[in-house]
Amino acid sequence: MATQTHSSDVVDLINAIDSRLKRVHTQSLDISFNELLDMYKSDELNIHPDYQRLFRWTEGARSRFIESLLLEMPIPPIYVIEEEEGKYILIDGLQRISSYLHLRGELEAEHLDPKISRGEKLVLTDCDIVEKLNGKTFDDLGTALQIRLKRAFIRVEVVRRGSDTRFKYHIFKRLNTGGQILTPQQIRNCTIRLLGSIFNDFIIDLSEQDTFKACIENITEEQRLGSFDQELVLRFFALKNYRDQFKHDVDDFLTEYMEKVSDPDIDFSFDYEKERAIFLKTFAIFEKVLGELAFACVNRRRNELTRSFTVYHFEAFTIGIQPYINNINIDDESMIRRLEQVLRNIKLDEEFIRITTGGGRNSPGLLKQRIEFVEDKVREVV
Repeated sequence: MATQTHSSDVVDLINAIDSRLKRVHTQSLDISFNELLDMYKSDELNIHPDYQRLFRWTEGARSRFIESLLLEMPIPPIYVIEEEEGKYILIDGLQRISSYLHLRGELEAEHLDPKISRGEKLVLTDCDIVEKLNGKTFDDLGTALQIRLKRAFIRVEVVRRGSDTRFKYHIFKRLNTGGQILTPQQIRNCTIRLLGSIFNDFIIDLSEQDTFKACIENITEEQRLGSFDQELVLRFFALKNYRDQFKHDVDDFLTEYMEKVSDPDIDFSFDYEKERAIFLKTFAIFEKVLGELAFACVNRRRNELTRSFTVYHFEAFTIGIQPYINNINIDDESMIRRLEQVLRNIKLDEEFIRITTGGGRNSPGLLKQRIEFVEDKVREVV
């Protein structure tokens, strides 16, 4: 009897896997780098989807990749998704393709590191196998080596356009989760767009609003390039609407919330017009009250706010004022001045400092304490 049950389980497992395979269509191609360059220039290959704002490899890493091509060393494949018109979206392999484009001086401005000028060709450096390559550009290599590079092939794994949308989503998620190239928000921007783009575009649009940008002025350039501004928009809505589901891992919590709002197959309510109005009012208030210091921490020796940004203040203040958002009149100067004083006092309060700077700050318990601390203090003035 046990053997029959085990056999039935195996059959069910095989059928479950086979049913998924029927929804997957892939193709393997060997394409030369010169063909990829032509596809890029003719907009047949999009190497700059929403998840990636910047080409990140160092010049040494780019150079060693070119050295690998010249030495005909094995290189990993790249992965693309085929769109309806037959064009490709790159989902893994940006650094390799961009290294070749930089060597040829063909990187478009929006794909460049700010240190690279448009049309600038890579000067090889830190090549450690053929050191004579160092200091050379593509033009210095001579015809034979130039042709070798142009004809160098890379395996391209294509997820065909007939494939199930969820499969496309999961393959990108598996390829990039845990990698060092993309931030969690950049991964969300691309993967979740494959489920539905409305919420993704909504987040990006709100991240570009002037009042919001003014309040997060002090995030670092690295954070900005890693789409942290967009993650903050997502974090606001997730904590406002879904906080009871937060257990411990912030990244998983944010991804789950964004998936639920974005996936048209999931019945999950999100009133875009209402939520937009709440977001805009929230950051209009903070921009008027404290501006770029809205989420700044305190210099305890000087007992004053510093030009800085801390996400724990962002969470506590933006969510802590929500119970009173309708009571706050942004045109009432007296109320705004009272609110400013309360928020400054909160930041200087020893208890608030303790729950925003100690250990375990990502725990649901401390998050709850921070938000309730702000709620209690704001209640007194609105």
